Amino acid sequence: MTLLRRLGCLLALGVAGAVQGQGLDPRLAGPPASAAPFGQDAAALPDFAAVRSAWRAADIRVLAADGTVIQRLRTDFSARRGDWVDLSRISAALQRAVVRSEDHRFYDHAGVDWLAGAAAAWSALWGDGQRGASTLSMQLAAMLDPALRRGAGGRGIGQKWDQMQAARQLETRWTKPQILEAYLNLAAYRGELVGVDALARVMFQKQASGLDLREAALAAVLLRGPNAPVPVLARRSCALLQDMGRPQDCADLRDFIRAALARSRARRFDTPGLAPHWARAVLAAGQAPAGDRLRTTIDAGLQAAARQSVHRHLLELRGTGVTDAAVVVLDNRRGTVLAYVGSSGDLSAAAQVDHAQALRQAGSTLKPFLYALALDQQRLTAASLLDDRPLDLQGGAGLYIPDNYDHQFSGWVSARTALAASLNIPAVRALMLVGPDVLARRLRDLGLPLTHEGDYYGYSLALGSADVSLLSLTNAYRTLARGGAYAPVSLSADDPAAGRAGPSVFSAGAAWIVGDILSDRQARARTFGLDSPLSTPGWSAVKTGTSRDMRDNWCLGWSAAYTVGVWVGNSAGASMRQISGVSGAGPIWHDVMQWLAQREPAAGMPPAPPPGVDAVQVRFGAGLEPARTEYFLADTAQAVFAPPASPPGRARIAQPVDGTILALDPDIPRDRQRLALRALDAVSRPVGPVRWLLDGQFYGAGAALDWPPTPGSHVFELQDEQGRVLDRAGVIVRVPRLAQ
Repeated sequence: MTLLRRLGCLLALGVAGAVQGQGLDPRLAGPPASAAPFGQDAAALPDFAAVRSAWRAADIRVLAADGTVIQRLRTDFSARRGDWVDLSRISAALQRAVVRSEDHRFYDHAGVDWLAGAAAAWSALWGDGQRGASTLSMQLAAMLDPALRRGAGGRGIGQKWDQMQAARQLETRWTKPQILEAYLNLAAYRGELVGVDALARVMFQKQASGLDLREAALAAVLLRGPNAPVPVLARRSCALLQDMGRPQDCADLRDFIRAALARSRARRFDTPGLAPHWARAVLAAGQAPAGDRLRTTIDAGLQAAARQSVHRHLLELRGTGVTDAAVVVLDNRRGTVLAYVGSSGDLSAAAQVDHAQALRQAGSTLKPFLYALALDQQRLTAASLLDDRPLDLQGGAGLYIPDNYDHQFSGWVSARTALAASLNIPAVRALMLVGPDVLARRLRDLGLPLTHEGDYYGYSLALGSADVSLLSLTNAYRTLARGGAYAPVSLSADDPAAGRAGPSVFSAGAAWIVGDILSDRQARARTFGLDSPLSTPGWSAVKTGTSRDMRDNWCLGWSAAYTVGVWVGNSAGASMRQISGVSGAGPIWHDVMQWLAQREPAAGMPPAPPPGVDAVQVRFGAGLEPARTEYFLADTAQAVFAPPASPPGRARIAQPVDGTILALDPDIPRDRQRLALRALDAVSRPVGPVRWLLDGQFYGAGAALDWPPTPGSHVFELQDEQGRVLDRAGVIVRVPRLAQ
């Protein structure tokens, strides 16, 4: 190479710096989402205030109604950016390490370090070409102006010259602290981590002000090689620590770096996470945030209390198959969401699933709507008597034989007792009066997501065979709290439809009577007792539900001001062990209602009966229920309620039903398995002395016996005392293959 050519290269590289050096990182090829192109004119570079105000974190702040930050939700997945951090809140150790590593004459030059440029040129001509010359100001200029960023083939002389001019211009308009602050906030460090806030809170799990010298050294060398392997990072970090007079910090440096890099995808440190599922639900519904903040209707204190209750009670239920829970609290008047817990968090095997909107079987929670419909149709009153005795119905799929939760029967009961005590067979009898199709249409009017007509569900719809979500079911209960007027949930306090009266699904009188029944502690005592989580200090109406095989349990209810819904179960849909609505969801519901009552005691006042509801003193047939004041819709009142008088009638076999096919349970010893034998008369009343024959041989006497089933086909025969055959029922008992 001629001397003239060498001098030309030296001049070019001295001015331009090492084009191929490592002082500039390939990470700068991608524009930060916060930066906007300002053109190649150096004077077009923005001022510090504009850059700072244009910065956007990769997530938005979700605010409670009072402005409290309750959640950060990531919305930009191009990079993981945190908040802009003032230089005064950035660790002095990090500032020192970055300046020492990237631009140790930062406070002495005016944007271009000519000495570093000459050294880089010399390294390029005679050395290994590894020395860079870009100052912090030059690097920042490239971050701010896309035209100055390094391309795949490096920078040309002209582009490098423009970068230097931009850096000099930047230094005339910005102070040194502003340049360093912007650089630390705009720089990419590792993977998708951009900015010192994301680096500190994710990789080091602390605030930027708390970074120590060893953490600062790692951060500084990451600027030079964001994707460098651990040995390279350890070597460079140790060299930097030695340069800063801390060689003792090189001990165990590789292990420290591995641990830090392993956290590069960790959760953000010290970030509120009270309502992740609600934040996603609001955004999914098209509620775009204003800037980087999204104000919601959530009550921060109530939300925290609901989450704490879920966590505490699910810990108490460990070992029962309960791992998940959800809570929804609605304002009765406006329909705004005051609390929304979508999962049990760390206790859940599917914490990201929003259980408040997952479809689960409703169980007995649909009964209030059935009875409200029957009241409106004047097919029942609250004092009407329903027969709670064994019932079998012929359906398209065969016999439907409902049973009560406790497998007991109460005989004749009033509709008030049947609903408050959640008796199943009376509910099926009520649906026989109303019709499954009519009920299914009414449930859809309430916003419940039924996907089939009533004949698909049949009479099992009375017991909640349809799938619903907690959010939709809670809002359906809110309809009862609003006097039968439906209104959708309002996702925003600014929703113009919030609080607006919707169509009447039930009459105000029917809704009030159902609420009065569900608030009646005496009426529900038959099933739940007087002292249970369903009892609250003030007035409240409440209903529990348990789905088939104990896969879900629910507790929903309302006061004058709020409606609260709770679901408890598990994401996999597995059966729980001896957990019902009153023992699973009930305690959480009680906690939330008590919290609301303490904050607003007036919400516990009972609502007055609406016009058209008459109070009448009623009495019942001997031995049924005590006399009481009962409430009726206009023109439906009567004073006496007694079961129909009829002769005993001929005895029949109520259980087993003729044609029953049984399978022995391989998990239960055969000598412990029993089939109930029950004899009743034509109107489901107990009968006098009867005899049972099994396959032609005398088996026993009495209206109720038990039989240990044996494999094969069998015939039961019911006889009176004179030996006359009254009824027959055939049974087939099968043995599962695994049990053979």
